[in-house]
Amino acid sequence: QVQLVESGGGSVQAGGSLRLSCAASGGTFSSYSMGWFRQAPGKERELVAAIHKFGATTYYADSVKGRFTISRDGTKNTVILQMNSLKAEDTAVYYCAAGQWIKLLRQVCDYWGQGTQVTVSS
Repeated sequence: QVQLVESGGGSVQAGGSLRLSCAASGGTFSSYSMGWFRQAPGKERELVAAIHKFGATTYYADSVKGRFTISRDGTKNTVILQMNSLKAEDTAVYYCAAGQWIKLLRQVCDYWGQGTQVTVSS
C-alpha cells in the first residue's frame, strides 16, 4: 500500500509561483508513474502533469505547458510540481497520484493523495 502526502499549497497572487511536493511511502516508488491532478469547484478533475516511472517522459496539459514543471527524485521518493506564472484559473485542489503510465493518463490511478489547496488571486 502506497501512501501519498502532498504539501506546498497555499495562496498566491497571479504571476507568482508555488512548489508542490508529494512524498510517497509504503511501496516501491520506482515502480510507479506519478501525476498531478486538479479539481476546481464545479469542474471535472483534470490531469495537469505526469512523469513516467523512468523519468524520461512527461505529459502536460495544454493549459499549463511552459508554466509548470514536473520532476521526481528517487532518492527522496518525491515528486515535485513547480508552478510558475500562476493564473486565477489555476485555483483548485491539487492531488498527487501514482499508477501505471497509460492508465494514469486516463486518470485511472492506483493511489491518491488527500489533496492540497492552491488559490491564485487576480
